Amino acid sequence: MKIIVPPFGYQEDFRIRTFEIDSTKRATLPAIVQLMQETAMQNVIDIKLSIWDLEPHKISWVLMRKNMTINRLPIFGEKIKIVTYPTGFEKFFTYRDYKVFSDNGDLICQSASTWLLMDIEKRRMTRIPDFIKVLVKDMEQNAEVGLPRPSLKLNFEFGEETYLKKFEVNYFDLDFNNHLSNVTYLKWMLEAIPSVFLLKNQIKKLDILYRAECRLGEIVSSAVEQIEENIFIHRLSSADGKELMLAKTEW
Repeated sequence: MKIIVPPFGYQEDFRIRTFEIDSTKRATLPAIVQLMQETAMQNVIDIKLSIWDLEPHKISWVLMRKNMTINRLPIFGEKIKIVTYPTGFEKFFTYRDYKVFSDNGDLICQSASTWLLMDIEKRRMTRIPDFIKVLVKDMEQNAEVGLPRPSLKLNFEFGEETYLKKFEVNYFDLDFNNHLSNVTYLKWMLEAIPSVFLLKNQIKKLDILYRAECRLGEIVSSAVEQIEENIFIHRLSSADGKELMLAKTEW
């Protein structure tokens, strides 16, 4: 398959390393998401919309929604290619797609995501400024070929917990926005699933909504509701009961 990089897009090649795999010798989902975001970071650096470009304006990108379909997870030593590109802006939100390919061009997984801008002083969502909005017309082609955008509303809700695990936010769990990294949210929600299930099953779909940030020293509860044999609802919440994240996984 020919790999196409849309305008304003970016492609980077990786080889799966030992610290990115589990005992099955395959890359973990958090590792793949981390590589996706590394590729996106290089993309926004190129188009001058990175955290360093936005810092003088006291704003930063924050992930809000992510849908992901996984055909398979790459194995140790395998070469992969990741393509990412923005697909446009809308009021408070910006949209970005990711596609992961094998070395011969087969689609391994793909993801559509929604991001918002956070006022880093007030720690709340803020409107996208005009100097970013002017790029919308340049991304019209990307929007036409882009993946379906995640809905702002979820079609599921959390019921009663089947499994529960608790974590404390430590220094090395934080990202450049000085809050719990979105990849660690993902890791902690999966950690609450029994390891015997994780060992025997591969994730196929992920739908995740980030509701609130989490800061250093907080205690986070990772609750899982198993609604079918291979379908789980996940919820992360703070010690005071505030919902931090809600997600659904299919295996």
